[in-house]
Amino acid sequence: MTEPIEGSILAVDDNRTNLDILVNVLSDQHDLSVATDGGGALRLATANPPDLILLDIMMPDMDGFQVMRKLKENRVTRDIPVIFLTALSDVADKSKGFQLGAVDYITKPFQIEEVMARVNIHLRLRKAEQSLRRFTGELTQMVEHQVEQIQQSQLAMIFALAKLSNTRDDDTGMHLERVQYFCQVLAETMATDPAFSDRITPRFIDTIFHSSPLHDVGKVGIADAILLKPARLTPDEFEVMKTHTLIGADTLASVYRQYPENQFVEMGIEIARFHHEKWNGSGYPDGLVGESIPLSARIMAVVDVYDALRARRPYKEPFSHEVSMTIIRELNGVSFDPAIMAGFEQVHSRFEELYSRLSDAESMY
Repeated sequence: MTEPIEGSILAVDDNRTNLDILVNVLSDQHDLSVATDGGGALRLATANPPDLILLDIMMPDMDGFQVMRKLKENRVTRDIPVIFLTALSDVADKSKGFQLGAVDYITKPFQIEEVMARVNIHLRLRKAEQSLRRFTGELTQMVEHQVEQIQQSQLAMIFALAKLSNTRDDDTGMHLERVQYFCQVLAETMATDPAFSDRITPRFIDTIFHSSPLHDVGKVGIADAILLKPARLTPDEFEVMKTHTLIGADTLASVYRQYPENQFVEMGIEIARFHHEKWNGSGYPDGLVGESIPLSARIMAVVDVYDALRARRPYKEPFSHEVSMTIIRELNGVSFDPAIMAGFEQVHSRFEELYSRLSDAESMY
């Protein structure tokens, strides 16, 4: 005979003689508790869930089938295996029990060997199932941790590459950090607007935070004579400067083709190509109009202009927050989506605070 395995068992039967038999057979090897009615069984099972329940069918007030339904409705008890105890030999009753979730039957009058064998089998199955769940949970945590580490490494690399391309014309060294937080703050505010709540999800906000530094990655392909010119660009030079949107988007597209599941790169392509498009269609490179401009790029457009106005450039001194706001408000409905501008008006004071805090602070990376 297979060695018995220890476990906790709840035996439920309104017949004291039957309970005495089960106590005599099982109590030496198992932690056994007993109940004589359905209500008591449910209380015991909920308060201290056993590894196995032996449940009589024919009981007054609440029969075994009713108790079974209650067990399955309760999150605490629904996974406990149940063996029905019955004197019934009707196939329909057994079928009903299995449909409700019973794992086995033991027929009365009890055969001691049968009781011990069936209990032992199902306790072993229960222990194996619990071990498998623990292992699966631990494995899932390990996988999630490794995936998170890989993702964080990817994000750090994305930011490092963006930072490298940005160092040539960033006076403070904190432009990309400011852009990240500006996008986050503005997107979070817009998410409260019913017009955007279905699109600006927590995932969208997280993605735009990490993708926004890629907006000017294409400037790595622009010559210093144009990028760092200490004066306004000529029309021909400006046409060259415009190509940074295409250079950036094409570069990221080549990465995305290899990693088509990477949402950060996918949004980075949108932002890099379209953040200089204007609401009225006068932007570049494609002259898109209104909502044909991707939402991420429309948000980035406001953020990028605000930061550019506040920053020192070779051809200009920095503007104050107040002057920058005046300029941006004049572009509402021209360069910028009025709905996004409405959100910007709610948080522009936070932009001022962030700009001040992130102008001289050290980079978080």
